[in-house]
Amino acid sequence: MIPACHLSPTEYYQKVVTRFQQKGDPDRAQGQMWYMRNQFEFFGLKAPEWLALAKIMFDEYGVPEGPALLETARLCYEDDHREANYFAIEMVQKVMKQQPENLIDFFEELIVTKSWWDTVDWISKLVGMHFQRFPQLTKPVTERWMASGNIWLQRAAIIFQLRFKAKTDTALLFDYIRRVAHSKEFFLQKGAGWALREYSKTDPDAVVQFIRDTPLAPLTKREGMKWILKNTP
Repeated sequence: MIPACHLSPTEYYQKVVTRFQQKGDPDRAQGQMWYMRNQFEFFGLKAPEWLALAKIMFDEYGVPEGPALLETARLCYEDDHREANYFAIEMVQKVMKQQPENLIDFFEELIVTKSWWDTVDWISKLVGMHFQRFPQLTKPVTERWMASGNIWLQRAAIIFQLRFKAKTDTALLFDYIRRVAHSKEFFLQKGAGWALREYSKTDPDAVVQFIRDTPLAPLTKREGMKWILKNTP
């Protein structure tokens, strides 16, 4: 049971940053920054470390509710350190099943803020979970994302079904991949291939047929066929 939160968003954010800074490793942070092409600062915490700290803080301080939840998350997401950004997503994930359908607007906000694969792919998974709760949102929201011209929103629209298996809307998936098939963007080509590879574990014949019939980037084809080629006698 998560306790009630009595901290203001600013107080909560300050406690997160203070705790992460105290436990971080500045030397490790340099390597993390290099790995992420020096786009973000780091405290120098490994994922198991900051996740453990987050759990402790949730137990101690609870998770904010209502507008305070998003305000606290925004403060953490505005921080220069990537672990604080991760904390924001983890905190929302913790209580997302209790949130209304307009949480999708906040997910969209996060996708286009400090966009990189590490956060976008995680948020895309949460988007998929949210669409399963509110299926009426799926088509209008993802259509808007595909039309946006933003590669990260487009990637999210393509990969949000990664865990859907037999429940995958294949018509939607294949349509969105076709729409970006001409793109030179690495993250779109790779994301499309990833989505095809995951779905190939459910329906390999459909994926093979789609790849045969569709002009796709070599990277997308390669990624899409990986699992099939590895598991074909």
